[in-house]
Amino acid sequence: MKLTRIRALRGPNLWSRRTSIEAIVECEPGERSLASIPGFADRLAARFPALGPIGGSAGAGAAPAGPASLAHALEACALALQSRAGCPVAFSRTVATNEAGVYQVVVEYTEEAVGRLAMSLAQELCEAARDDAPFDTAAALGRLAELDEDERLGPSTGSIVDAAVARGIPYRRLTSGSLVQFGWGSRQRRIQAAEIDRTSAIAESIAQDKDLTKALLHGAGIPVPLGRPVEDAEDAWRAACEIGTPVVVKPRHGNQGKGVAVDVSSREQVLAAYAAAREHGSEILVEKYLPGQDFRLLVVGDRLVAAARRDPPLVVGDGVSTIRQLVDQVNTDPRRGDGHATPLTRIRLDDIALARLATQHYTPESVPARGERVVLRNNANLSTGGSATDVTDEVHPELAARVVAAAQTVGLDICGVDVVCTTVREPLEAQGGGIVEVNAAPGLRMHLTPSFGKGRAVGEAVIDTMFAAGDDGRIPIVAVTGNNGKTTTVRLLAHIAGGTGKRVGMTNSDGVYVAGERIDTGDCSGPRSARSVLMHPDADFAVLETARGGILREGLAFDRCDVAVVTNLGIGDHLGMNYISTVDELATVKRVIVENVAPHGTAVLNAADPVVAKMAGYCPGSVTFFAVDPAQPVLASHRAAGKRVVFVERGHLVAAEGDAIVRRIPLADVPLTRNGTIPFQVENAMAAMAGAWGVGLEWDAIAAGLRSFVNDARTAPGRFNVYDHNGATVIADYGHNPDAIEALVRAVEAMPAKRRHVVISGAGDRRDEDLRRQTQILGSSFDAVVLYEDACQRGRAEGEVLALLREGLAGASRTREVDEIRGEFLAIDTALARLQPGDLCLVLVDQVEEALAHLEQRIAEQRVAQAA
Repeated sequence: MKLTRIRALRGPNLWSRRTSIEAIVECEPGERSLASIPGFADRLAARFPALGPIGGSAGAGAAPAGPASLAHALEACALALQSRAGCPVAFSRTVATNEAGVYQVVVEYTEEAVGRLAMSLAQELCEAARDDAPFDTAAALGRLAELDEDERLGPSTGSIVDAAVARGIPYRRLTSGSLVQFGWGSRQRRIQAAEIDRTSAIAESIAQDKDLTKALLHGAGIPVPLGRPVEDAEDAWRAACEIGTPVVVKPRHGNQGKGVAVDVSSREQVLAAYAAAREHGSEILVEKYLPGQDFRLLVVGDRLVAAARRDPPLVVGDGVSTIRQLVDQVNTDPRRGDGHATPLTRIRLDDIALARLATQHYTPESVPARGERVVLRNNANLSTGGSATDVTDEVHPELAARVVAAAQTVGLDICGVDVVCTTVREPLEAQGGGIVEVNAAPGLRMHLTPSFGKGRAVGEAVIDTMFAAGDDGRIPIVAVTGNNGKTTTVRLLAHIAGGTGKRVGMTNSDGVYVAGERIDTGDCSGPRSARSVLMHPDADFAVLETARGGILREGLAFDRCDVAVVTNLGIGDHLGMNYISTVDELATVKRVIVENVAPHGTAVLNAADPVVAKMAGYCPGSVTFFAVDPAQPVLASHRAAGKRVVFVERGHLVAAEGDAIVRRIPLADVPLTRNGTIPFQVENAMAAMAGAWGVGLEWDAIAAGLRSFVNDARTAPGRFNVYDHNGATVIADYGHNPDAIEALVRAVEAMPAKRRHVVISGAGDRRDEDLRRQTQILGSSFDAVVLYEDACQRGRAEGEVLALLREGLAGASRTREVDEIRGEFLAIDTALARLQPGDLCLVLVDQVEEALAHLEQRIAEQRVAQAA
């Protein structure tokens, strides 16, 4: 068994809406049926007893068509390994391709690195069972669980993300850490852990400076303990004597309770506490110890949302076990872990704990009496092994007001305020309590899953302060796919939306654009380019060309779109690639954008294309059909049901909803269509018109956009760009498949010409029959053909594409002149040199921008020569 390709599908994809690992798996003849591997099932069960049935197991893909292969076993193992390691995964599928022994194995993941490792370990497990070799399943599960803990969001950030998802707000992790974007484009917000993007860096700096924080709070009349910075250990002791013991010794700049020692009184204790604090900072504070209990109160925005009493790490004696054994017993609690991913942290017997034991005349080997509480640390931070009890409902209103005032004095939007007092049921002043610290980016887990009491919805509180009620952080997304017309439709839609004042983010096969500025070049019709638009802070509206390749390679860049436009499929394109061999299979890929329309959204579908029309049944939202002929059966039936349609009638583009005519726009007012004489541009205009309608743009803006869109090399390069050259008409287009060429032929046949010339090459990754078919179509409509070999043969031998194109011209009814040229620019020059006034030349460009620039230069040179 060999894994020849592994991909991470990071968005909705061909297989499901779930993130998945897709592997191409090659099985030897003896591996294509598990029944032909004697004893395999028993050996696999012995190594992984928790594995369920292979093929059609609960929650997985459908049972295999044909015998279960080693690839099916790989699928089952990769899913089950993740599940047993604690990952919430359920979907998997294995599909045999049209190549013997080659399978596509798809397994859901929640963390990409974990999914990839699971696939690798599953391969090792299956091969071990096949070859009767050892495999350490426990170690494999341990590796997966450890990696999952490292990769997944911690509880604080995770709770905020969960709250966002519950409100329908999209999110994307920007790093492997806790930096997360919520929403798209100009409506995005960001968090890092429990800190939001509007938190001032100055406020965070103040919170880290404990002495400055205390001074500001004291100046605002908020109770704080007295204290001062110290220069060295002896100065720490002098400060303790000045203030009066007991005292607290801590780093001036710190967090998570690191290096903090509380309730220290003797000189030896102060010196030891100073040394411990120095390990976490060079500047140390000594301040008065406030007797009472330790409370953490959480402020989000302008309100107190949670409060917890924190107790220091401790063990309770049983009269038999040593303190070390009691600590080990406590640490077996599954809620305790080594990091911050679990509700509680394991207790450590480090130097600070040993020192605290010494004050109680204990060592780790001492056996405390039954019921005796042995405190192992003075501070009560969860990160050092403490526990938390929820007291939110007990907080006195005046105490809550003091805590909110403290957060606002420092300037923090999310703030963990540490209070020491006897009880939270009374005001601070009444009991001599005080605020000892104000923390930026506070940990939330003590409030989410306290050791005792109920958890609080702090994630929801954070999202509520970032997004107003009803705001989901989304910008309108229009996704466009199809065989031909995608780029023109995208550009026209973006132009219409831009005319309303929106800053449009657009991706297409020419580049990435935001607010009219190109920020990337090349074929940018995939998910990476779409993500760059959705991340751009200036994008108010997104129009995304969504090509087949990107969907197969990585899935969609978004979870759902407002409008999905499918222009056409015809006889298909790129068939024979990536195991997509038929138009129906291609439709399944393109249909992904339709399947992921928002419930309130719209799919805009070509009613005249039967394969596209069938996609209507997969749309979660509404459907708008378009077709030139208002009597087209699918469109007419849809309209009869009172639904939206767009068609052509008496020289007008017509939008109707049932019997009601919503808008009529004269084709004469749509320059793109050349007064309705270019059929495929009429279809593109209808698709864009329906898409703009579906996303809620005003009709006056739609009409204005259609009227003002100029189809030239600047606005739509390589999309039926028309030039005049010495009295001849030259048309440049990026037509690159039989359907596109047929549409171009229909368009140019409506244009008068004495002689028709065409310049054409072919992409080497197309099928032989598709290359031949292109020139077969041209041979009946053009007098002279210039064949050229393009810049990239895509795996073809030199001259192979030209030979196939020439084969297509065999028996041509009209073509009488055929030339073969090496080089696109030379081919263009050859055709231009032959043109006479009244001729027409169709140039099918390959290197779009370069070829158009060359063509325009030659035309300009001719004009200069004529003027001279």
